[in-house]
Amino acid sequence: MVFRVTFVAAARSSPLLAERFQDDRPLDQAGWDEVQYMAGGLLPLAAADLRYCSPTQRSRATGDALGYAPLVQLALRDCDMGRWRGLTLGEAMAREPGAVDAWLGDARCTPHGGESLLAFISRVGGWLDTRPVDDGCRVVAVAEPSVIRAALVYALKAPPATYWNLDVRPLSTTTLAGHQGRWNLRFDGGAAHAA
Repeated sequence: MVFRVTFVAAARSSPLLAERFQDDRPLDQAGWDEVQYMAGGLLPLAAADLRYCSPTQRSRATGDALGYAPLVQLALRDCDMGRWRGLTLGEAMAREPGAVDAWLGDARCTPHGGESLLAFISRVGGWLDTRPVDDGCRVVAVAEPSVIRAALVYALKAPPATYWNLDVRPLSTTTLAGHQGRWNLRFDGGAAHAA
């Protein structure tokens, strides 16, 4: 069976440099403005057969604002950052520079006491591989950029370090087509064509 899942990156809740690990703040005004601006191109994805979202406030709000009425999926939650939750990368680096270096360099490392990057990628990939769908089914999932990056690394069978080289912008779309163990990244002409 082949199906397509289009990930929509949640709108922002803070400037990029102020992003915090496991940030669960609601959309800020700029985020709401971006959703309104992009809605026309993203609204057709509401016709997907299945609509999901990460459990964060901004993912749920983005999905609702776009008319998706998404079902929350716990497997699409952000990476568990343990005691670094709520910190920026700079704040974690100032407190524990050696631990941050180890975490950035080893996908199995958990110096923060949470989830390793490898475990995070595997969890998101497990969700992707276990969607109970029919052939040709279209799925949309509003998720945090980190979750989408993890899905891409998993689907492309890329080394975990690739995660750090992927840039997922707010409200961007990424489509994967395939089935368990066999995924293809699909580039579309625009958000309206992604489903």
